[in-house]
Parts: sequence; C-alpha cells; structure tokens
Amino acid sequence: MRDIPVFTTEYGVASLFLKEIPYRGRAHIKIQSSLYPEKLLEECIDFCRACGAEWIDAAGHEYLEKYPLITALWAMQCSKEEIGETDACLFPMTEETMRKWLDICNDRMANVPNAAYMDSKDGKELLQKGSAYFVHRGGELLGIGVAAGDFIDTVIAVKPGAGETVVRALASVLTEDTVKLWVASANARAIRLYERMGFVKVKELSRWYQVLGI
Repeated sequence: MRDIPVFTTEYGVASLFLKEIPYRGRAHIKIQSSLYPEKLLEECIDFCRACGAEWIDAAGHEYLEKYPLITALWAMQCSKEEIGETDACLFPMTEETMRKWLDICNDRMANVPNAAYMDSKDGKELLQKGSAYFVHRGGELLGIGVAAGDFIDTVIAVKPGAGETVVRALASVLTEDTVKLWVASANARAIRLYERMGFVKVKELSRWYQVLGI
C-alpha cells in the first residue's frame, strides 16, 4: 500500500498515509489546504476505508478539534554537551541485521501514537543513509535508534532503564552542538526521560485527532 502525498478533490488537498493499513489497519490524513474541511475529510476517510483502514487519525486543520485529541507532536532540543557521554557502543545496521532492527522497531513502537510502521523499503533507505544503529554494552543489546546530523529520529530501549544510555550513544554520532528530536505528547515516559537529560520543548509541530475507530 502506497502513501498519496497529494490527494486532491474539489474540496481541497490532503496527504494520505496508507502504508500501515496492511499491517495495523491504520491510516493517517494530513489536511494541506481546504475551504471545506468537513467535505474534504469525509472524502479522505471514505478513500482510506475503501483501502481497508479501520482506524484513522488526522491533522492540519482547526476543524478537527471537534474530534478526540490523540497526541500533539513536539520538537525538543538540548545541547550535546549537556547530554553527556557513554561507554556503550554503536553498531550500524547492515543488510544481515536489517530484519532484526525492523522487527524490534515495529514491536516496540506499535502502541506509540503516530509511530510509523517500518517496512523493508524504509530499512533499505536507512541502510543507504547509514543512520540506523544497534546500541550494545558488553555484548548486551540495550536498544536501537536512528541519528544523523543534528537529529535523533528514533530512540528505542529494549532493556529497562537503558533509555538514557541509548540517547547518549546516538547523540555521539551527531555532528552539531545542538541535538534535536521529535516526541509525541502521549508518550509521557519518553518526555520525562528527555527532560531529565536536559531537553526542552521548543515548538508544537502538529496535533492529531482520531476521526475513525472511536
């Protein structure tokens, strides 16, 4: 199932994210522009349902505030120096370990609001970028993640209490003094971890509302 970046109707333009439908029965709608958001949303929902979606969330327009809020997406940042260092080791994902990395990611993120399902295409893109890692200490797997430039894209601890170590390990490969990441407001545990490490919220990026599956 492919995403549709530009879904155009007489009522406006939206982006439809459909690739999770075969795996989780979920679809996401991002309204880009519309003078008739109610009509546009209705057409988007109908299309997603026809593709097999049983659960749909949407963002991008104040009209959606009539629906239950699922989560807001926040940008956070912290100085790399404040995060500190760790003795844990990073091992880049390879072709041989890609399936294991994807399985861990999808299993651990299944219940995190707006966490995207990662398929083999995503894995190959990460492999090409060289930004996906396993975090180990003494031969023990602590977690996985994605990091490059000034941005930590994914943080997943597989061992309880290893979150800080995973963040520090991922931050070690970044090339800028300021470390940035995004987090869902519904993921309270992750927010507490980041704030404890010195991260602060700098901007609310979007709000997602449940429009089907209530």
